[in-house]
Amino acid sequence: MLKRILLSPLFLATFVMAQQTTPPRTQARSVVMTKYGIVATSQTLASAAGVKVLEAGGNAVDAAIAANAAIGLMEPTSNGLGGDLFAIVYEAKTGKIYGLNASGWAPSGLTADLLEGKGHKTMPQRGIYSVTVPGVVSGWDMLRARFGTMPFSRILAPVIHYADEGFPVTEIIAAGWRGSTTMLAAHPNSKATYLPNGRAPRAGEIFRNPDLATTLRRIAARGRDGFYTGPTAEAILKISAETGGTFTAADLAEFKGEWVEPISTTYRGWRVSELPPNGQGIAALMMLNIMERFPLAEYGHNSARALHVMIEAKKLAYADMLRYTADPRFFKAPIEQMLSKTHAERRAALIDAAKAACTVLPAELAASIKPGADTIYMTATDKDGNMVSLIQSNYAGFGSGLVPPGTGFMLQNRGALFTLDRAHPNVIAPRKRPLHTIIPAFMEKDGTRIAFGIMGGWNQAQAHAQFVSNVADFNMNVQAALEVPRFTKATFEGCDVDLESRIDPASAAALRSLGHAVRVVAPFSGGSMGGGQAIMRDPNGVTFGGSDPRKDGAAVPQTPKIPEL
Repeated sequence: MLKRILLSPLFLATFVMAQQTTPPRTQARSVVMTKYGIVATSQTLASAAGVKVLEAGGNAVDAAIAANAAIGLMEPTSNGLGGDLFAIVYEAKTGKIYGLNASGWAPSGLTADLLEGKGHKTMPQRGIYSVTVPGVVSGWDMLRARFGTMPFSRILAPVIHYADEGFPVTEIIAAGWRGSTTMLAAHPNSKATYLPNGRAPRAGEIFRNPDLATTLRRIAARGRDGFYTGPTAEAILKISAETGGTFTAADLAEFKGEWVEPISTTYRGWRVSELPPNGQGIAALMMLNIMERFPLAEYGHNSARALHVMIEAKKLAYADMLRYTADPRFFKAPIEQMLSKTHAERRAALIDAAKAACTVLPAELAASIKPGADTIYMTATDKDGNMVSLIQSNYAGFGSGLVPPGTGFMLQNRGALFTLDRAHPNVIAPRKRPLHTIIPAFMEKDGTRIAFGIMGGWNQAQAHAQFVSNVADFNMNVQAALEVPRFTKATFEGCDVDLESRIDPASAAALRSLGHAVRVVAPFSGGSMGGGQAIMRDPNGVTFGGSDPRKDGAAVPQTPKIPEL
């Protein structure tokens, strides 16, 4: 009987029709789905460390700190205790989002005059004069105090275990580590910490960092004071003094992150939120405002027409961002004007459908900066619907090149993004925060909420806009929206643009005919396109996680407590 049914003409016709009408699958990974929590990072063991905290009764903030601490150990090429942190937190019980800016300030005494007196014509890109106060531990402390449920001793237990016992280095991280060998070998502290046996660890080799375990134990015992005062702070001051820096004990002890009000715009009915300056998130929102003036869904995903609009929108938005973004305590950017739909309409009118613009000027409202792409983005949610969108970074690979003695972490080089141009709002000054590339994001519509981010220097805001378009214009799930091929333009001038090779060659050819200087890069080019994570929660309480295959990570779901059989 069964055989006759399977071979019947009616069955075969139905089967063939179904095959013809089902869209071909283009995703490499399926979306992770659960009723419980998810942690998504660029290193699977770090994701699992966050999930371990969820399963021990912690919430999304506890899990995010645990995962961030773990990835600082496991992906030191991109982040760690010596870097900065930004976060957006969605609190389920109030329905509100909160922004945290934990980016550090320049040390006392560091001025343009001092640097020019030492022969510098531009901001140093490595070394002590590129170092700003690390903000991450202050960020953790503020997140835990306001939203967390666990003490640091429990939150940091997984990473302390891995720092002591070791973990296998993953493939993409190992490749980046190997590429930094020369820089790491230049100072004895960084060499001793990150080049065991005189070389970078290979993929699959076990790496341990007992000095970092000691530093983490101080934080577990004393919170922020275990980092900004005491032996860790003394080690930072020691390497500053040894290398001619201007850090004081007060620069560290008095630093504190800042709660900020997120900025937002609407795009096709979605409310998209970023953090205000000193970050570049405003550029993503300006891009979206310009893109909304064009029917991208009609043009088709990654068609030449759609790509041309987005690339030109990127140039316009970034020109404004670069001109007006700086530490708001020193310069008040015209944020309301920059985010107005009227401003977007005026900027959109500058896009020539038949020609790429190779020079774009900022708008007149009431420096050349080198790109950097060594950052991690991660996100976490719990069974109650709390969500954390968090980004953390050293800036350029391994940061400044300086490891404070006995601490096991690298100091960031975020100060490299200052300018010595005294007429620019982003000019270096004591206790000033530089223009920042790293940005977390959040979007919501009709009870559906998505915490997302894509790392990668100046790639970030343009990648955010592409992700939002993938969801809003093309109805992609969060995994597909991360996976699909992207473009990026790492520079602020010229017509150069990179396209991943998975984009139709016909689109690339059409862009060249418009004057774009297209360079085709690898199909999953994490080096230029960055890598992202995303978590979505729908109104029914189902959580969906996505993780970018351009990185080593995964979206890992929480396992609920199951009675023993």
